[in-house]
Amino acid sequence: MRRKIALPLALVAAVTVAATACTSSSSGGPAGASPGQDAKNAAKVASSVADYNPQPYENTKDGGTYTTAGTFDEQGNPFNVNGTLNSLRIWSWYNAVAITYSPTGEVQYNPDYYSDVKVSVEGGDQKVVLTLNPKAVFNDGTPIDWRAIEATWKANNGSDKDYAAYSTDGYDRITSVTRGTDDKQAVIAFKGVNASWSALFTTFLHPQAATVDNFNKAYVKTAHPEWGTGPYTVGTWDDHSGNITFVRNPAWWGRTGKLDKRVYVNLESAASINAFKNGEVDYAPVGTAENLQQVKTVKDAEIRSGGSPFEYSLYLNTKSPLLGDVQVRKAVQESIDRAQIAKIRFQGLDYTESLPGSAVLYSFQQGYQDNVAAVLKYDPEEARKTLDAAGWKPGADGIRAKDGKQLELGYTLLGDGPIEKATAGAFTAMLKTVGVKVDVNKVSENDFSKVLSERRFDLFISGNRSTDPFGARYLCDFYCSDRDSNISGSGSPELDKEIRATAEIADLAQQVAAVNKLEQKALQQYALLPLYSGPSTYGIRKGLANVGATIFYSPLPETIGWQK
Repeated sequence: MRRKIALPLALVAAVTVAATACTSSSSGGPAGASPGQDAKNAAKVASSVADYNPQPYENTKDGGTYTTAGTFDEQGNPFNVNGTLNSLRIWSWYNAVAITYSPTGEVQYNPDYYSDVKVSVEGGDQKVVLTLNPKAVFNDGTPIDWRAIEATWKANNGSDKDYAAYSTDGYDRITSVTRGTDDKQAVIAFKGVNASWSALFTTFLHPQAATVDNFNKAYVKTAHPEWGTGPYTVGTWDDHSGNITFVRNPAWWGRTGKLDKRVYVNLESAASINAFKNGEVDYAPVGTAENLQQVKTVKDAEIRSGGSPFEYSLYLNTKSPLLGDVQVRKAVQESIDRAQIAKIRFQGLDYTESLPGSAVLYSFQQGYQDNVAAVLKYDPEEARKTLDAAGWKPGADGIRAKDGKQLELGYTLLGDGPIEKATAGAFTAMLKTVGVKVDVNKVSENDFSKVLSERRFDLFISGNRSTDPFGARYLCDFYCSDRDSNISGSGSPELDKEIRATAEIADLAQQVAAVNKLEQKALQQYALLPLYSGPSTYGIRKGLANVGATIFYSPLPETIGWQK
């Protein structure tokens, strides 16, 4: 699952990555066990380290409270197109966490939900048999059985366009979900082979939540704990303050959650550092040198820093009148000094990285190519020539105009942190040198979902975080013209067809090669420009277990707590 996130580093963002594969047959085991891997298709291990104070369940205290800054987003259903990384994080505290991944991407099945998993291939088509834990029930007493898997598939497979689904990729290649030997077994049939199938059912929907109306509207600014499950459930959900508290779930059949309470307090990201210093929260993302120095002075705190499955990109809204011209978009991207933007973002953090070359793959992954460099280079002089050829002539003030209209674009700034402001200023200065005027429009971080869903921007930085290790499967989310997740609005039906054909490639190495080729073609729409990833760095109260820089790992909620 790939999740969009807002600009401020305090909200933590990233991109999907590829390409670990299940073998054609595997069995479920205890959480932490991983299936075998086809050596030819195995991903390289991330070069960055994980840093999260890993502790076994038995070494974590019973009781205590874990508090962070955060609140609910407009859309709380993570399967919905307007769902965000934050939506998924909140969701995971009171809904199923059925499949997770190790820091380097191996699949882990949670036996509290999936007591057995078998994958086979017959006649070129894959079949997955999920046996669900006989004790597993939703909080309202509804059994968690094959109907939950079926409902999740039907809501996300794209066959009913009334569902505003985040991504249909993978779900659209399932031909059926049927009852197995009993209600507690789901048989999932695929057309062809899908090595990344596990990403489709890391969590699932209550069948009642999977109607069109409930899928699209029921979770807007509210929770439905009765449709949830897991070691925690909603204690308070304050519409006025935005604060949320999760408490132990009396209906849970698995290991008891270690915490008495998991609390989110509604604070702007910029305020989280002060709250951390004052002892009001136990965790604060660190995105600037100033914040890093402040956190270092906090008693009983430590810095945890490691791998970063995030990537931020500059999006150009192709539906904006002036950016509908691909030549204008090309000139804008040619004017952007990405190295300078990265320098601003990482100043004082003692961190450097190569410029990202893909929206779907990382440089440490097998098959990665620098697709951006293949189609674009920073060249303001070339940008001027591009605009000259497109009929945009400089005026007396240096700003270009055409048909009596100035080349004036809006840059939507989310939040008011100093680095965000400096980044906006850098874009403004870079584009001014080629004759493009930029107006910076500040909006609240709480409007992030609306900015995306309503395309309230000309230029906008947004990030993506991967919650699974399969990157190539998300090419369509970034570049297909008929995807709501493609927030630039770029693409064409012809390109869509080519992109979707990559999903039919069973061999992951061949699939990645095809994705690289098509991404270079898609990048020539000049609607998306990868900018940077950055480290995952956090200020964390000493003794907090299983929290920090986890790369692909999502610790089960019941294991998070305070070390003995």
